[in-house]
Amino acid sequence: MKVAVVVFPGSNCDHDMLYALKHVLRKDAEFIWHQDADLTSYDMIALPGGFSYGDYLRAGAIARFSSIMREVRNFAGRGKPVLGVCNGFQILTECGLLPGALMRNENLRFACKHIYIRTENASTQFTRTLKPGQVLKIPIAHGEGNYYIDDDGLRKLYDNQQIVFKYCSPEGNLHDQFNPNGSLDHIAGIINEKGNVLGMMPHPERAMELLLGSDDGQYIFKSICS
Repeated sequence: MKVAVVVFPGSNCDHDMLYALKHVLRKDAEFIWHQDADLTSYDMIALPGGFSYGDYLRAGAIARFSSIMREVRNFAGRGKPVLGVCNGFQILTECGLLPGALMRNENLRFACKHIYIRTENASTQFTRTLKPGQVLKIPIAHGEGNYYIDDDGLRKLYDNQQIVFKYCSPEGNLHDQFNPNGSLDHIAGIINEKGNVLGMMPHPERAMELLLGSDDGQYIFKSICS
């Protein structure tokens, strides 16, 4: 599997993503600049976290117009896997590859800590090494991670089993005190209807080695790359 890690002006988790793929999992991964437009040689696209274009206007609002995003949309349209983490998730909602929007955290504070997420759908290509309900310890680092979608959209997410992860307690219980940003229904990650585009606010690429506090992120990357 050959993976492209897209770099935007302001990306700051691109090296984390590349390290996770290339040095931990030993996959063929490389950076690709946002102005490049040829994705034909890649099997997967990763949109990393950071502050693309300084988060001006809204997080991800300008990055959606980068020339590479047209090719990312075409890539996803062919059924190939796309992973967007944190700012990457924000970009995916801004460009319409995923429904809903990411708003300012409910408490208006930047959140940077380890949290827990519960696996809601273990039958996707991003979660097939996980069990339903399995809890992962993954770090977050965001100021605009408050997921929102209207009532009809939320109903569709449930009907199509598009909710992949929810914020939870270490034991897997859903409670407001374990929701770090106020996300609707504790939503931490979703997929598109086809199931080949995943967006999530927590950073699995920063949970690849126990030295960093958790290696639970490996479940997600091994699911994709297996």
